[in-house]
Amino acid sequence: MLEVNAWRRRRRDVPLTGYQELCRELAVSGPGTFAELDSVGARSVLRRFSDAWFAAAKRRKDGDLSAGFPRRRRGLVPVRWYHGTFTLQGRRVRIPTAKGTPPLWVRLARRVPYPVEQVRSVTLLCEGGRLFLDVTAEVPVAVYPPGEGPDPARVAGVDLGIIHPYAVAGPDGAGLLVSGRAIRAEHRMHLADTKARRRAVARRAPKPGQRGSRRWRTYRRRSRLVEGRHRRRVRQAQHEAARQVVSWATRQRVGVLHVGDPRGVLDLPAGRRHNLRLRQWQIGRLLQVLTDKATLAGITVRLVDERGTSSTCPACTRRVSKPRGRTLSCPHCAFSGHRDLVAAASIATRTPGGGPTTPTAAVVLPEVVTHRRAGRHLPGAGQSRRDPRRPQLAARGSVGPRRPAPPPGGESLAHTARIHNTHRKPGER
Repeated sequence: MLEVNAWRRRRRDVPLTGYQELCRELAVSGPGTFAELDSVGARSVLRRFSDAWFAAAKRRKDGDLSAGFPRRRRGLVPVRWYHGTFTLQGRRVRIPTAKGTPPLWVRLARRVPYPVEQVRSVTLLCEGGRLFLDVTAEVPVAVYPPGEGPDPARVAGVDLGIIHPYAVAGPDGAGLLVSGRAIRAEHRMHLADTKARRRAVARRAPKPGQRGSRRWRTYRRRSRLVEGRHRRRVRQAQHEAARQVVSWATRQRVGVLHVGDPRGVLDLPAGRRHNLRLRQWQIGRLLQVLTDKATLAGITVRLVDERGTSSTCPACTRRVSKPRGRTLSCPHCAFSGHRDLVAAASIATRTPGGGPTTPTAAVVLPEVVTHRRAGRHLPGAGQSRRDPRRPQLAARGSVGPRRPAPPPGGESLAHTARIHNTHRKPGER
């Protein structure tokens, strides 16, 4: 495909980018164009090529001139086969190949967790130097006994964040806080490990002209393995957090989740540190995993505008400066409450497609808050809350310098903690 488009570009012809015209070109080319891939696998490659081309064209049309068209050769491309073209037998998958070549048998590390009749497609992909089989299955929506299923009249608000991936304010004064500090620590320690690894191999690292050397391949293989392991750890923790939210909503019989859409912050001009935090936040994936799991549980997810929910007092609707901690204290009406839960309660009152307005009388702050932690499989996420990769002289808790020792009198140097008054109603002092 790259060679044909390069040849057409030299002739000043229109490139082949549409999926239909690419398929017609494949039919004209005949067998052997994609080596041992069959027509189904070759069409999946054409589909990815076409989608990448039009995505780059859309970004360039919107003004992003840094977006480039797919013109680089790739040795490993995800290939998908649909239902009826492959055979699943226990821990083995039979994948068809081109005519005249033997089929490909892939041995799996574990059994597919879905019945064979529910599997709709399989995708063979490579991540971090390891082969994976991505399985798409048709899973039915959960069925509840009469009177125990989600009630569409019960609405809960969800606020997305970094420290708390999900903060939920539900009906009847119930709330949920899912802690993501273990995920943030995994990002920080992975960045620290990457920098330390680069410093350790700086002297013996391959030179730019030695990219094809054995040392360069070994170095890149190790880097891909570490990056793949880090992505899998974070992805699993995100799924755990979304599952805890859906389980809590099912027990509360919540039928609708109003989720604040914070993707507008991606367009703000910021420094490198802010960009790194946004990239590690992965807003789109948090929305996707929550929507998928809520749909399976019979819960409707609606995106609403979350602008101003974390910086507006729900009692007097006046602007409040960003607090240093997690407690939102209004200097105008002496209101205080958990910052994320206040935002979630305000999000629950907003309508999809509406503006950043919050009815004051409708905001109900949670009185009973359930705390959960996501990412218990991450290093140091147990009771000790200490990452085993950290040096012995490092401080406990978050990454940073040691705190000073308390004075001999026993008086602490820490800031005075604010008391969370979750039972105070909006407007009440």
